[in-house]
Amino acid sequence: MFRHLYLVAENFVNKKRGNFLKLMNLKTELLCKGVKTEDSIEKGRKAGAGPAGGRFMILPNNSVVNVPLWPHFVKNSDIILRKLGSSWSLYKDGDKITDIELIDSPRFYSRKTSSGHPMYKIALLHGKDCLATTVLQKCVYWSTGQSCKFCGIENSLKDGSTVPRKNPKDLVEVTGAAVEEGVCRHITLTTGTPGTPDRGAKILAETARELKENYDVPIHVQLEPPSVGYLELLADVGVDTVGIHIENFDRVVLEKVCPGKAKVSFDEYLNSWKKAVELFGESQVSTYIIAGLGEDDVSILQGVETVTRLGVVPFLVPFRPILGTEFESLNPPSAERMINLYLKVAEILSEYNLDPSRNLAGCVRCGACSSILEAFRYRG
Repeated sequence: MFRHLYLVAENFVNKKRGNFLKLMNLKTELLCKGVKTEDSIEKGRKAGAGPAGGRFMILPNNSVVNVPLWPHFVKNSDIILRKLGSSWSLYKDGDKITDIELIDSPRFYSRKTSSGHPMYKIALLHGKDCLATTVLQKCVYWSTGQSCKFCGIENSLKDGSTVPRKNPKDLVEVTGAAVEEGVCRHITLTTGTPGTPDRGAKILAETARELKENYDVPIHVQLEPPSVGYLELLADVGVDTVGIHIENFDRVVLEKVCPGKAKVSFDEYLNSWKKAVELFGESQVSTYIIAGLGEDDVSILQGVETVTRLGVVPFLVPFRPILGTEFESLNPPSAERMINLYLKVAEILSEYNLDPSRNLAGCVRCGACSSILEAFRYRG
């Protein structure tokens, strides 16, 4: 009897792991290939900070993915998005892969703040429940000709889709509208790097403080490595998680692709990651790693092991071209390469017992731009 129960449990676990593997493979394909659409639908923002040009979809097991719909490489995708009645499905080689839920724009986008700004220019919905904003939409590296070649942060200003500096009062109002609508369960605050020693920590802290005084919602902030005192300031105002993004561990690649950020030494990153983990805890500190900028897999995996050992979540994403940037015509890495990387990263996370699903707020919790959570669940 006990042998029978053991076999039943083992089969259940194996089936569950198999489902996570299929989900990870599908999500990674979507991230790297995008999908073709047979219907005229809104295809997402085309500029800004972070991966653009996509729509958020909900896959089986409530997994969220930010799927490219408009970049040039999408025309070569073998995955098609179709609508039948009120339902959306993904097809490949004529066969239906799965039904999906397409996340629509929230109702608060049609509202304005008391200062007269359209709320969508203050903050946007990322994934299914993350309110995200770039507090300062300008970056010092753009003015010095040293901007990251994949970044479109200031292009959003040119097309009028945002404002240069988000007023904390406006953001509080937008947060209230999003909470009321039920689409804000955590918040991401990012910033262009200002030409000041705090590297954006002061304006992030000011905004976070105002939000925490009004709403009990977990907050994630993103910035370059600041000094210890500024990390302590962020912790003091109630920030829950921090992203200190290195982008790429290959220093030669980083110097070519991110000439401004590359001036920040690796030791500065190490010191900031260590102190941030002390302040915010394991799994509550993360770093963006972009695959497909010219690096090899060895540099990625060595870097992943370094940060994982510290308690920092390596949030690995495939490069995605953004319109109007120097890299707009480049392609993402192959899905096969990313699947292999995700499985190896998941092994490293398991080895160091670092669980990304424990993260409280921001990109890691949202998970829409990476398959790292699905890979970890498969591995687990």
